[in-house]
Amino acid sequence: MTAASASLRSDIRVIGFVGVAHGLSHFYHLVIPPLFPLLKAEFGVSYAALGSVLAVYFGVSGVMQTVAGFLVDRFGARVILLLGLALSATGIGLAGLAPSFAWLYPAAVIAGFGNCVFHPADLALLNAKVQPQRLGYAFSVHGIAGNIGWALAPVFAVAISTAWGWRAALIAAGAVGLLFLGVLASQSVLAGGTRAPRRERGTRAGGLARDIRVLASVPIVTCLAFFLLFSMAMVGWQAFSTSALTQIYDIQLVFASSVLTAFLLGGAVGTLAGGVVASRTDRHGAVAVAGMAVSGALAFVLGMGWIPVPLMIAVAAIAGFFAGVRGPSRDNHVRHIAPVEARGKVYGFVYSGLDLGGLIAPVILGWFIDRGSPQLVFVATAAFWLLAMPTVLGMSRAAVFEQAAPAS
Repeated sequence: MTAASASLRSDIRVIGFVGVAHGLSHFYHLVIPPLFPLLKAEFGVSYAALGSVLAVYFGVSGVMQTVAGFLVDRFGARVILLLGLALSATGIGLAGLAPSFAWLYPAAVIAGFGNCVFHPADLALLNAKVQPQRLGYAFSVHGIAGNIGWALAPVFAVAISTAWGWRAALIAAGAVGLLFLGVLASQSVLAGGTRAPRRERGTRAGGLARDIRVLASVPIVTCLAFFLLFSMAMVGWQAFSTSALTQIYDIQLVFASSVLTAFLLGGAVGTLAGGVVASRTDRHGAVAVAGMAVSGALAFVLGMGWIPVPLMIAVAAIAGFFAGVRGPSRDNHVRHIAPVEARGKVYGFVYSGLDLGGLIAPVILGWFIDRGSPQLVFVATAAFWLLAMPTVLGMSRAAVFEQAAPAS
């Protein structure tokens, strides 16, 4: 085997295993929300209360994600990724054993601790172990795998809960993660190479201050704001679209979950198309803004009840496609503005915006449904896309500036 073919084979294995891990993390984001109507009936709670469980999950993950980035730089990405997957799978499985509604909160805390590691660990592994000329493909696969995980979760949850109940669905979801954990632990190709260089004892204090300055810089904070708003828009679709659509259009839960699946699969195709577009144009900001504008407009129209039921799946797929176009250039933007010695920390910090969005949005959107205004879920989703547009343009300018800046 030549060195080139060995390198290609290693890159494919790294991209594949990291992609599946990312897909599982997204799968766990969405395996519970499609079951909300069943959980509401089981425990006699409101949608706002169910949203608060998601808020705990994403809140823990968001607060701890920057810490996870520091741990990745200190101990290496592989061991942190394995720990995170173990906690995620265990938390979701424990939710399936819940004897009462209150049980869901500690399960959410455990799963939230697990979820916090994926972005800093995944992206540190890809940056350290994949050849630079293949990183664009790696980021695309990483994003597509996440979208596939999102798309599979409602199908998995609704299918198993229909046959054996919601508890079986959550226990089975946890078991899937533990099985893959065993496979991932056996892969030596993921070992080593992701720790940040050790600092001399006398420079550690200055190094910490430097890290804080990096995280507080305008480009990094702009990235954080984008991820926060992006997440709040996606929560509208992922966590509450099925419940809202059953009320707006008087359709069955199974069909509403199919609409969500169409949106998520459209997002996967959009991510793939976005990779092609990103390789052929440098106007990434304009492409992203156009995608968010179209996706937001379609969410608004769908939420107002103006789409004929037979066309809902097609409209959702188109909305997902345009939402996904933004994905491939996103990780490259962060990579360009993150110092090599602090990538784990930067990835952990900016991607915590995804979890903070998951902390803020569920209670608000659940309250809209509880008060009899499910259409406001989609109106809010469109508004979050609108607010995200200036931040994505700021990310693009920051990435261009960093690429153009002379080496020091």
